Amino acid sequence: MPITTCVFDAYGTLFDVGAAARQAASEPDFVAIKNDWMILADHWRTKQLQYSWLRAVTGAHTDFWEVTQNGLDWALEKTGHAGDPALRARLLALYWELQAYPEVPQMLAALKAAGLNTAILSNGAPQMLDAAVTSAGIGAVLDVSLSVESVGIFKPDARVYDLVGAHFGCAKHEVLFVSSNGWDAAAATGYGFATAWVNRAGEPMDRLPWTPAHHLTDLTGIPELAGL
Repeated sequence: MPITTCVFDAYGTLFDVGAAARQAASEPDFVAIKNDWMILADHWRTKQLQYSWLRAVTGAHTDFWEVTQNGLDWALEKTGHAGDPALRARLLALYWELQAYPEVPQMLAALKAAGLNTAILSNGAPQMLDAAVTSAGIGAVLDVSLSVESVGIFKPDARVYDLVGAHFGCAKHEVLFVSSNGWDAAAATGYGFATAWVNRAGEPMDRLPWTPAHHLTDLTGIPELAGL
C-alpha cells in the first residue's frame, strides 16, 4: 500500500537546533562563546535528549520546555558559562526562533502538492512547536503538529507513535516517519512505520533491535521515498 502520510520529528530534523548557539556566538554581547559554541550546543542537545529518556522511564514527565532549560543549564555549567544570565536568556529566546534547514520548505511543498498528509511528531510542547513552525514559515505545508504532551510521555514510547494513526486514521505501513535521531527512526521501525534516518552529522548506526529503512544525509530525497 502506498505512503499516504509523511511525519517528521521537529528538532534536528526540520529545525536546526544548533542555530541558537551559533547566532548568539555571532553577537557582540556574547563573544564569550565564540570559540566553544559548538561544544555548548552539543552538550545542550545531548542533555535535552537524555533528560527526556530518564523522565520517560521513571514516570517523571514534564514539558519539553523545562527539559530544554535543564539541558542548557547543565551545558552552561559544563562549559564554564553558568555565571552569565544574559547569555542563558538569549539562548532560550533564540530557541523559539529556530529556522528550518534550507531544503525543508520545498520538500514539504512537494509532498503537499502530491496530496500527502504532512505532520510533525515531536517531544516539543505545543507552544514551542507553533513558534518554530511560524518562525520557519512552513505552516502552510504542514497539516498538524502532534506533541507528546497529549499522552504525557516522551519518545520512543509507542503511545507517541500512536498519535499519528489516531489523528489521520491511517495504517502504520502508510506512514513514512523521518527523524534525525537514529534511535527515534529505529524505534519507529519497530513500531511498524516506514522510516528514514536523516543523518546530517554522519553518526554511526545505533545498536538497537531495529534499524531505519532508509539512511539519508538531508531531506531532499523524501518525496522520492514517499513514491513521488
